Amino acid sequence: MEDFNQDNLNPEDLNTTEGNNQQLDDNVNFTNRIDLTELQEGITQIKEEISKVIVGQKNMIDMLIAALLANGHALIEGVPGVAKTISARLLAKSLDIDFSRIQFTPDLMPSDILGTSVFDMKTSEFEFKKGPIFSNMVLIDEINRAPAKTQAALFEVMEERQITIDGNKYPMNLPFIVLATQNPVEQEGTYRLPEAQLDRFIFKIDIDYPNLEDEIEILNREHALKGEKKIDKITAFLSQEKISKFQNLVNQIIIENHLIKYIADIIVNTRSNPFLYLGASPRASIAILKASKAFAAMNGRDFVTPEDIKQAAIPVLQHRVIVTPEREMEGVTSKQIIKQIIEAVEIPR
Repeated sequence: MEDFNQDNLNPEDLNTTEGNNQQLDDNVNFTNRIDLTELQEGITQIKEEISKVIVGQKNMIDMLIAALLANGHALIEGVPGVAKTISARLLAKSLDIDFSRIQFTPDLMPSDILGTSVFDMKTSEFEFKKGPIFSNMVLIDEINRAPAKTQAALFEVMEERQITIDGNKYPMNLPFIVLATQNPVEQEGTYRLPEAQLDRFIFKIDIDYPNLEDEIEILNREHALKGEKKIDKITAFLSQEKISKFQNLVNQIIIENHLIKYIADIIVNTRSNPFLYLGASPRASIAILKASKAFAAMNGRDFVTPEDIKQAAIPVLQHRVIVTPEREMEGVTSKQIIKQIIEAVEIPR
């Protein structure tokens, strides 16, 4: 067989080869099929606004933004003083939407949240007075301090974005996001959240103490404020229409069939794991799907990767599964078991 030698090629043949290569290069397009430029700019602006006040806690901020993009609710858990409430307020203030805050207490009634019908003497009819739940973003502070009757009032509105009072349905204005905080340490005067309610939160976000460098930066910023209010530094810029547009873009993010099976494999493994008394529901698999799309969009991609799914799995699942009493007594946590499940499930290639 004759050896290949470029010198043996005619100039015309060489030009043809170069022309074919140039045509191939022109046909290759590595740009996203979905334009995420505006979404990326919006996320950057939100992070910049929040970082004016919050030091560190990048994982929490990413999770809050992902929950917003996935149109899901988030449960924020951490000890007092680690910026749970202020972070939720800052996120709301960076968005041009309605915001309300509800402090949960043991004597709080469902009507204090949803609203109540009031008799109008002029018209001789009952008029419905809307409660603080009628807002685009609702911050529920210390959600585990209210009894079961009040917690149950949130079931319908968190799942269906509407409430039913006296046989009448009242839809929420979209977007509608619930951000709730709770303290994992102090249990006196608190109530365990029902599993049905926990299942309605797309994420459970754990917040740790800041490290030494962040702690020093917190003190320096507080000293530099000279009595000014932190929240006044935040500017609102994303409208309801923009948020709805971004949520629609996230829904269009592409995910291959083998990655859908990867999500299903993780969920099914939680149901058969001997260390878990209760596995994850189909709502959990849908939550991982939505969250992984949100993470992909936040990273500037219009397609989901296995890393997006792994990033979503723990915050989506850790509050939805229940560890067996034997393992719980040994100090095993749901997060540890979920990590083992993710490592055991084969990553699709």
